[in-house]
Amino acid sequence: MSQTPTTTKAAPELSESGMTHREVMQSLTGLLMGMFVSILAGTVVSTSLPVIISDLAGDQTSYTWVVTATLLATTISTPIWGKLADLYNRKLLLQLSLLIFVIASAIAGFSQDTSMLITMRVFQGLGAGGLTALTQIVMADIISPRERGKYMGLFGAVMALGTVGGPLIGGFITDAINWRWNFFIALPFAAIAIILIQKTLRLPAVAKRKVSIDYAGIVLLSAGVSALLIWVSMAGKNFEWASATTAWMVGGAVAALAAFVIVEFKAAEPIIPLTMFKNNTFTLSVVASISVGVSMFGTSVFLAQYMQLARGANATQSGLMTIPMMAGLLVISTIAGALISKHGKWKAIMVTGSVLQLAGLYLLGTIHYDTNFVLVSTYMFVLGAGLGMVMQNLVLIVQNAVTPAEIGVASSGIAFFRSLGGTIGVSVLGALMATKVADLLGAKSAELGAAIAALGDKGKDLAAALASGSIPAVHSLPDSVRSIIESSYGDAVAYVFMVAAPLSILTILAVAFMPNLELGTQTRHQREATDAAAAQHTELEAAEANLVEVSEAAIAATPRLDGENTSARR
Repeated sequence: MSQTPTTTKAAPELSESGMTHREVMQSLTGLLMGMFVSILAGTVVSTSLPVIISDLAGDQTSYTWVVTATLLATTISTPIWGKLADLYNRKLLLQLSLLIFVIASAIAGFSQDTSMLITMRVFQGLGAGGLTALTQIVMADIISPRERGKYMGLFGAVMALGTVGGPLIGGFITDAINWRWNFFIALPFAAIAIILIQKTLRLPAVAKRKVSIDYAGIVLLSAGVSALLIWVSMAGKNFEWASATTAWMVGGAVAALAAFVIVEFKAAEPIIPLTMFKNNTFTLSVVASISVGVSMFGTSVFLAQYMQLARGANATQSGLMTIPMMAGLLVISTIAGALISKHGKWKAIMVTGSVLQLAGLYLLGTIHYDTNFVLVSTYMFVLGAGLGMVMQNLVLIVQNAVTPAEIGVASSGIAFFRSLGGTIGVSVLGALMATKVADLLGAKSAELGAAIAALGDKGKDLAAALASGSIPAVHSLPDSVRSIIESSYGDAVAYVFMVAAPLSILTILAVAFMPNLELGTQTRHQREATDAAAAQHTELEAAEANLVEVSEAAIAATPRLDGENTSARR
């Protein structure tokens, strides 16, 4: 009787996280879509902002606050979302943050003035804070630090679609239809993301326990940071830098932040546990993140202004012209992630990136309105490459350096300080740019006045707009006025980059002094299980050692007791 040979189906290859590649990909699907929505809704308006602010009759301060409002809300809410992620269902929190984000985006599309737009941008920031924090936390749940480089290509592709495609789509929509549709474009993607997260994202359950929300910390942190940023944006325009108003605002901000520190030491569940700063990797990553935040958010804001106000590009052209920086960030970050995953070495890559960040900012600080665009593109690529090698890897090495219980708050902490650096950086640099533009135009007042006077009645409206600080639509101006405006804005943007460049030295020093820890090969929950098993083993060893001590003591006492009994019998 012949036997039919049996074939065994090969078992799917498991990753170090204990999940098959297919399971990881399924879990990442909704997460990637959520990231895409967050990036798209933020970048789609980047090239349109000069048009939006001009249409809503805003000024440079309004321009800065449209960006800063989102960053401020993101900054404040990120550590709160991170803490909630350690306490509640992360999948539900992801969907909630997406819902907040897209509803605010839809309402922003109906803005009638800059105040309404800024208000809705605040709510966008609240949703973005959740997506920023939760994306990194969920990544730690399902993928180990060493494996994460394998999936950098996917994240790079999503970032490419959002960061490069967003400005292009936004510019095209602004030029072809209306800028308001930029705020509606993310709605269908958000709906798909919420459904995909519900169906595909599989996360370990969070153990239920008594929850203590640090309400006092939330209020004090929000008040302190907000007061500082409002002061920076208004000082020098609404009141003098050295004035009683400045004293009240800065004094109040410092008092609120000092109270926040005291509260965090005493809170049962602090928003930002200050004990985390005992970890050298976390502390140095915070320093580096602040500088990276200034570089990342500042350049994205002011490069759009440079392209449109210094080079006369329209919104669509502006999106195309910023591709070199995004290409540097995306391509180099993908390559760096693959190298880190393959070799497990991160420090040399991050030090190189921090040096490129400094070089890129310095080079951009040398540009003018008529600098050869090939050179400008090269400088943007260098800066993008530096940011790509540093930005996301800061979160990676911090997650690798802290305990599993601290991953949520550590991840959101790094994102918080990066957003804080970006928020303060955009506010301060925006104020410096507004002052610099005013000084440069003032120095050319005679030339500008003559050019405007030659325009007749049309020149009166332009003169009134410039006097109010409104941002002009440069590409539609007559050539005689356009060259003066472009040169002023070009030099002002370069000045901003040159001021920001020295901050990158902090990134270099912070990365250089970080402990060169080996990347782990376990996910968050595997580490928790391992630590629990190690703790149980330690307890058993202690119990065994205690039992041995008792036994030895009993044995040692036995001869003495026998001797005493013999003496008693005699």
